[in-house]
Amino acid sequence: MELRGIDFGNVLGASGVQGFFGEGYWFHRIWSRFGLDFAGMTFVAKTATLFPREGNMPLTRLYTPYYPFPRCVKIKPLRGVMLNSIGLSNPGIGALLGVDKWQKRTKPFLLSVMSLADTPAKRLDELRLLVETIGLVKDSFHAPFGLQINLSCPNTEHDPRELIKESVEVLKIVAALGVPIMPKYSIASASMQAVLELGDHSGCDAICVSNTLPFGWQSLDWQSAWGSRMSPLAKFGGGGLSGKVLRPLVCEWIARLRDAGFTKPINGGGGIFLPEDAEHYHDAGASSIFIGSVAVLRPWRVASIIRRANDLVWV
Repeated sequence: MELRGIDFGNVLGASGVQGFFGEGYWFHRIWSRFGLDFAGMTFVAKTATLFPREGNMPLTRLYTPYYPFPRCVKIKPLRGVMLNSIGLSNPGIGALLGVDKWQKRTKPFLLSVMSLADTPAKRLDELRLLVETIGLVKDSFHAPFGLQINLSCPNTEHDPRELIKESVEVLKIVAALGVPIMPKYSIASASMQAVLELGDHSGCDAICVSNTLPFGWQSLDWQSAWGSRMSPLAKFGGGGLSGKVLRPLVCEWIARLRDAGFTKPINGGGGIFLPEDAEHYHDAGASSIFIGSVAVLRPWRVASIIRRANDLVWV
């Protein structure tokens, strides 16, 4: 997937699948002995906000998870699904830029950001400051980078549908950075008409779909998908579902968006657990894929999925 002349590849990581800087997680070191390999995948950083956010997952001084098994994450390996309500735990964009690791990367990658203020006007002001903060150090980056703007996270107190309405104003603000821009949406909240309108906006280079599905989303049979209609993360807001049940839903959404006339690149992901799942996204009309929960639930398959995706010809 080429955006503004920059090759971001056929496979992106889901935001945060390798942490803030590509360091990965403790279990990745174990599975690397059994074939886990992210080679051939473009790094996408874990989502950052303007100000520090405690969220629900305590972090170490290196900004990695403090606990090996965070209470805000639940997995069901046999079902191939997981829930998380991390709540965007992060030290803020300034602290992350201060580590100077993003600046030293040598291959194209994407940062992921989100503004979280409680009103549209405040969110846009927050985003302006976030963009200005990145802009101050942009010239020190060794590699070209893009910006993925999270407009869909289900684990905050804001209605994602409100954020989607702000898309056009958001694109105007982030245009100041002069880098490829990729809004990220969820099929659970994205109005197809709103996304279609972005197809005519010069500030939108591509879109990413889908984020996790908020627990209780009415279009999903939760008894079948999770094994219960009650979320084990209810005290954290319910959480967002990822895993194999997402793939047919997201592929169908992408196909409908293409049929409606959307022509810009689509980075599609959710439920990619087998190499042939990459082909399903390809056939649905995606321009590239991203992989996420498979790195937790089926890590030994990551390398073969990346290889298969890189063997395909994407448009």
